[in-house]
Parts: sequence; structure tokens; C-alpha cells
Amino acid sequence: MTKRLTVLFLPHPSSKSMFKPWGDDVIKAIGDKHELRICDYDKDLSTQFVGVDVVIDQGGSSGTREMADLAKDKVSLWQILGTGVDHFDLDYWKKKNIPVANTPGPFSAVALAECAMMFILMLTRKYSQTQLNLRKNVLYEPVGIELSDLKLGILGLGASGKELARRALPFGLRILAVDSREVSSKEIEELKIEFCGSSSDIDWLVSESDILSLHLPLNEETRHLIDDRRLRLMKSSAFLINVARGSLVDEEALTKILVEKRIAGAGLDVYGQEPLDLEHEIFQFPTVLTTPHIAGVTDGTSRKRAKAAADNINRIATGVDPLYRVD
Repeated sequence: MTKRLTVLFLPHPSSKSMFKPWGDDVIKAIGDKHELRICDYDKDLSTQFVGVDVVIDQGGSSGTREMADLAKDKVSLWQILGTGVDHFDLDYWKKKNIPVANTPGPFSAVALAECAMMFILMLTRKYSQTQLNLRKNVLYEPVGIELSDLKLGILGLGASGKELARRALPFGLRILAVDSREVSSKEIEELKIEFCGSSSDIDWLVSESDILSLHLPLNEETRHLIDDRRLRLMKSSAFLINVARGSLVDEEALTKILVEKRIAGAGLDVYGQEPLDLEHEIFQFPTVLTTPHIAGVTDGTSRKRAKAAADNINRIATGVDPLYRVD
């Protein structure tokens, strides 16, 4: 028997514009199977949580401890509409015995890989310099770097890392990878990976890569994994790309490395401090391309995450355990 559940959607509290497409896609995915409420942060929260079976938390940054207190013993699932939980107070939700699920890597993998590939192309074709030259009416410069036979090091061969490999291969990039899990021979063959190592091979990967792209979750083991020592292992001609989590990189160390011109440049979509400190020196380098944490922000990611959330709601409605539990 399928129950009709009451679902409360928590839009991102800092921006009404972020309701589109995320909120719209949630509405479409749930349809009329369940009652969907949209949280109004200007109204009393306690009344809005009455009778709620499932909460959908956009990005995992909308929920507060007050909400967790209201959800205790009532809510069957706190569904995060996002991948990372490093900015979510998971321990507090555990104390309240509230089941928590996310929408893991596969739902945003294509978007992240496409953004990483964009950085690869823009950095090797020296996009920033092309724009300066264009405004100065300087033609035929700068000289770009062909991708064929360059070594792309993928640190973290999860969903987005594998999608990047698939997109890099047609450009002639040679794929090197490191992952904490044992990668199957089938995956290695499919992606034509020339080297696939473990965590003990990170230094080698960093030093060997012409382009190093990060595809790891953020936790205590990975925070500042790319520090001053590892940045100095990189080739002077190499590029660093981060579309995963800002604090994987020691940004102060990266700034110093860029000042010293020890690497060729970087493509950054994520930062250790968000919202951004626009006065940070990292934004002043012509060899650094930056975007405002939009790597996973595509219409495809929104639809896939909304469907995953709706599928979990339907599972609960039929008495089946939800997928993607993180608690």
C-alpha cells in the first residue's frame, strides 16, 4: 500500500533566485503523488513542520538545529538535495535519530566533468591572455598548448572522475588516476587508464601530471591534501583544477606558488571560504580561471537530483528503505 506523504521543501535561504530550476524540478518530480509544502522562512517554523514526513533540504545548507529539533520523532527522512555533507551538521541529526540521505556523485558527475573539461581547454588555450590581446588588437597570440599526449592526473576516480576521463580521451589526453578504492580492471580498460594507483601514489601522480584535476570528497583526511609540499611537486608547466571542494587545496600555499610562478595556472570553481572573499589574491592572477561554485549547477543535475529525491519519497511511501543514506 502506498501512503500519501507530506513533504517540506527547504529552498536555499540566501537566494530566492536559486529556486529555479531546483525547486521547480522537485515540484515536477513529486507531482501530485504527495503533498508538497514550500518552507517560508519568514513564518513560524513549528507550524510548518506539523505532519511532515520528509524534508528536502536544498544543498544541505538550509536546515538548522531548530528544524532538526522539530523533525525529531516525526520525519522519516531528511533528504539533502546535494552531494557533500561537509557543511551539514550530520552529527546533530544523528543525535536526533533522523535518517539522512543525499544525492551522491553520479547525479552531478557529468556536470562536474564538463566544467573540469572547460577549464582544461581554457587554460591550455590561455583564454585570459586571448581576451587581453583581443582588446589590444593583437592577433595570432598567444600560442596554445595541444592536449594530445598530455598527462591528465585524476585524483579521485569516482563518478565525476570517470566522467572526466571519458571526455578527455577523445582529446588525446593520457589518463593517470589515483583512488582510495581498488579500481576494477574493467574500468581501467574501458577508460584506457595508463596508470591507476592508490593513496600512496598521490605524490607520484602530482609530479607526473600536466593537468591535475581533483575529484574527492572533503573530510579530515582530504582537507589541504594539496598543500605547499605537493604543489611544489607539480611541473612548472602544469595546471591545477578543482571542481570538488575548496579546502582540498591550501589556498594560501597555492597563492604563494602562483606568485612564484611555480605552476602554469589553475581553474577553480570552489573555495575554502564561501561566500567568496573577493579581495583574496587568488582572484588577481591572470593564469587563474575562476567560477562561482557552478560546476554542478546544470539543468541536468537539477532534474537528476529531484528524481532521486522523489524516488526516495516513493520508497518510504511503500515501506521500502530509502537509498543513499549518509547517517
